[in-house]
Amino acid sequence: MAYTYLTVPEGDKITMGLDGKLNVPDNPIIPFIEGDGTGVDIWKASVRVFDAAVEKVYGDTRKISWMEVYAGEKPFNMFREKMGANAWLPDETVQAFKEFLVGIKGPLTTPIGGGIRSLNVALRQMLDLYTCLRPIRYFQGVPSPVKKPQDVDMVIFRENCEDIYVGIEWMTGTPECDKFKKFLLEEMGVTKVRFPESSSFGVKPISREGSERLIRAAIEYALKHRRKSVTIVHKGNIMKFTEGAFKDWGYTLVTTEFRAQVVTERESWIIDNQDRNTDLPIAQHAKMIDPGYDMMSPRQQEGIRSEVAAALELMPTHGNGQWKKLLMVKDTIFDITLQQVLTRAKEFDVVAAMNLEGDFLSDALAAQVGGIGIAPGANINYVTGHAIFEATHGTAPKYANLDKVNPGSVILSGVMMFEHLGWQEAADTIIKSINKTIGQKRVTYDFERMMQGATLLSCSGFADALIENM
Repeated sequence: MAYTYLTVPEGDKITMGLDGKLNVPDNPIIPFIEGDGTGVDIWKASVRVFDAAVEKVYGDTRKISWMEVYAGEKPFNMFREKMGANAWLPDETVQAFKEFLVGIKGPLTTPIGGGIRSLNVALRQMLDLYTCLRPIRYFQGVPSPVKKPQDVDMVIFRENCEDIYVGIEWMTGTPECDKFKKFLLEEMGVTKVRFPESSSFGVKPISREGSERLIRAAIEYALKHRRKSVTIVHKGNIMKFTEGAFKDWGYTLVTTEFRAQVVTERESWIIDNQDRNTDLPIAQHAKMIDPGYDMMSPRQQEGIRSEVAAALELMPTHGNGQWKKLLMVKDTIFDITLQQVLTRAKEFDVVAAMNLEGDFLSDALAAQVGGIGIAPGANINYVTGHAIFEATHGTAPKYANLDKVNPGSVILSGVMMFEHLGWQEAADTIIKSINKTIGQKRVTYDFERMMQGATLLSCSGFADALIENM
């Protein structure tokens, strides 16, 4: 399409093939948003690293054509007289991401006042980028508050378009809130609102389709990258019809679409017990996987026995230890997960979670490996091929234009982008350089102040060191 405010560089479009795979040309057009605050310094440093890695690996056979698109303070200052509030996120920016499929962005400020609550959330919802992908790994030498940060090697699949991100809520005292409250109390017969007169309300929608596509993406990722497990994290013990349904829909999906490639944790217990003792009766199996079996109601006991019988039907394909070679799918309650990622980090690999839990979990894990300053992120629709890779930290305006902050989050998000494009050699080159540079203790201020004998580098200086070490 023709653009009024944007300039399309020479290059070719990335397209989505009929086989569900990206068709990436040698000179792809990649839209980018430099970001607000420190985003300007970070983008200048990061893009040099990206271009250097591509040139190092591919010479003149491949090159990215960078296309600047606008969001945040920059377009608001440029176009607000023409666009008004829409200048925070111009329509052409959204259209460019739709047209060119894959893009990258720095941190964006949140507009003050009414309208868009978050530019990041708006982009995710407008493009239906239903997966927030957050790989969390440790780079040797990075300061960490935990004893064994190297145990953290996880990939978080966080739902991006449902749950609290929908933003359905009403402030107490408004006509909308009063109307909703009346419906709950009078028509639905809800009696558990402790202080109804002063309560605000929010709605948390979780759908089967949304749950399935997220968990499907997590399973496919785990199989492709030969990860050992997928853990569905939820709060289904309390929110049984939203969080609990997310878990249940996930298990139904994996045991139908991926039956030959996966085993659930409970199935593995049953199959392993059967491998050890082929004469075990079903009732004994049931007691071994559920110690509270004898205290259950007859209906509950029947459900456990049915579960055992179904698992035993898998013996030809999963028995005799065959299940140990398959992808393990399990689930954990969110609150205990926050403890176990500290105490048993090695037990987690790929994680699928709804929006709120995924948000808490990914930032908590980032702290274990050095902070969100080096935590990458991506927002992806695996069906349409649309993806935006992004910094996971804020704009830090007090450090703007000081050439000081760590550009690692955007650089590592670029690594994810190269992997997404199939340019693995460029991604590997950057990762090796980061390992080498941090190993030399040449780092930005956030790490230098916590590392003995480190050399302090500016934001641009860190990019220089990465390029030097390629």
